[in-house]
Amino acid sequence: MLFFYIMGEFEMIAKTFQGLEEVLAKELVALGANNVQIGRRMVSFTGDKEMMYKANFHLRTAVRILKPFLHFKATTADEVYEAVKAFDWEQYLDTASTFSVDAVVYSEVFRHSKFVAYRVKDAIADYFNDKYGERPSVRLNNPDLIFHIHIAGEECTLAFDSSGESLHRRGYRVETGRAPINEVLAAGMIMLTNWHGECDFIDPMCGSGTLPIEAALIARNIAPGVFRQGYAFEKWKDYDSALFKSIYEDDSREREFKHKIYGYDVDGRMVACARRNVKSAMMNECIEIECRDVKDFEEHPEPAIMVVNPPYGERLVPEKLLQVYKDLGSRLKHAFQGNVAWVISNNYDCFDQIGLKASARVPLFNGDLDCEFRKYELFQGKYKGFRGDGNELQKDFSPLKRQSRLTGLDGETRSERASKSRNNDANYSSEIDDESMRRRRELEAYFDKARRKPARRKPAEGEGERKERREGFAPRDDRRAPRGERRDDRFSSREGRGERRDDRRGSRENRRDDRFAPRDERRGARNEHRDGAKFAGKGGADRKPFDRKGNGKRQAPFSGDFKPLRGGKRKDI
Repeated sequence: MLFFYIMGEFEMIAKTFQGLEEVLAKELVALGANNVQIGRRMVSFTGDKEMMYKANFHLRTAVRILKPFLHFKATTADEVYEAVKAFDWEQYLDTASTFSVDAVVYSEVFRHSKFVAYRVKDAIADYFNDKYGERPSVRLNNPDLIFHIHIAGEECTLAFDSSGESLHRRGYRVETGRAPINEVLAAGMIMLTNWHGECDFIDPMCGSGTLPIEAALIARNIAPGVFRQGYAFEKWKDYDSALFKSIYEDDSREREFKHKIYGYDVDGRMVACARRNVKSAMMNECIEIECRDVKDFEEHPEPAIMVVNPPYGERLVPEKLLQVYKDLGSRLKHAFQGNVAWVISNNYDCFDQIGLKASARVPLFNGDLDCEFRKYELFQGKYKGFRGDGNELQKDFSPLKRQSRLTGLDGETRSERASKSRNNDANYSSEIDDESMRRRRELEAYFDKARRKPARRKPAEGEGERKERREGFAPRDDRRAPRGERRDDRFSSREGRGERRDDRRGSRENRRDDRFAPRDERRGARNEHRDGAKFAGKGGADRKPFDRKGNGKRQAPFSGDFKPLRGGKRKDI
């Protein structure tokens, strides 16, 4: 079976969502990781086997932990195949093992990540087939080893996936609503506020209770992996069960939480769902869930922080979406004075309805939705009076302009950061963003193909010598001449088109008997073939005209050509 040893420190990659890289880096430093470096939607670090176990078990803002083991350059799929096949796979796999391959691609050459994954799979299978005549099996569900290949430009990195199922699947959620927030994003939002349990926590639109539960885990410093059923590294041959058990049972980092967490929602079904999830997470003592509309929010007696994930109008569309934000802003101003509130949304019109000025704006992604996480500091009276008393807004983050969703925390635009990351061999993206990028490339490829089709319009006068825009197509006149010879003067002059129709009709008449004979003759033939009493043409003795009122009778068709008159009637000519 699987057999490989990891000696000393080695390179690892922690994937996350865009906007949470700095939060994840702080987590890794606090955990004891070395050589922590921030990338785009990832943070690289070094550590030993214990650090790999701790990273999977303790990190709140990581999606998965990868261990790179093979770096190479490739410009074609065949080069990827040859590089992977040349690797010594016997140190990790045997013919009785199972594996799967995941791929992320950011390249102009490699357009389809699934194809790259198939080529890697083929290379591994062919390595064992050529040597032993048999191969390891591919298993998508719970394989022995999960490989992750990442391609950025020409830089290719093959890594082990030590997490298995995404780390956002904590394990405490037993029910969910229509638009649940990702657990990793929820934890990252709370950690961006710098709240660690110093006061009460309020979520007035809690849904299935993800934000209150993640807040409770942070406040009590409980590892998010305590509810998980397992990790991919537990199937590795060098898995140290005693080491992981010591990490799992170590509760020395946990602390007491002396305040309360409140979750409210207007939907009674979501309230019941949130209560069941809270019970599953064993947080009943510190979390209270109630059914309450945001417009009925009353002044909180104790200092508190509020984090809100309201509907965006994407998956959940309330009847009065803007009114929801207006009510939220009104209650913040009149019932939450002296406290801080954070709101996430991707809709600027909704933000405008809050009617308050944000002191910080943090770009975040909720799935593939480009959002902002805004901070509101509530105070009594007007801002001038607030400043007159010697107070200042606590700007933990630099406030960004309205176009801030296009700019990262470091001031670089996303296009600039994307161009840099294409040349970064450690550029690992989030799983949700990968699918969005793949769909975009497929659409671009489709439209590029459509643009390559030659134009079919007829040239205007004087355009006969115009060359086609793309190479490989002859001038229009050069193409037209042989086609005209092949198709019986189809592209002749306008004066000859009338004659061409008669000639063409006559030739077809000769080839196909009387099918294309004049109209009257055709009808006569049909009458003889199909009993003229029923299918008689114009002038048939037994033919009755069709009743225009729709009484089931059929009107005799006109023969020959016709031209309309002013009154809308037709006249035979």
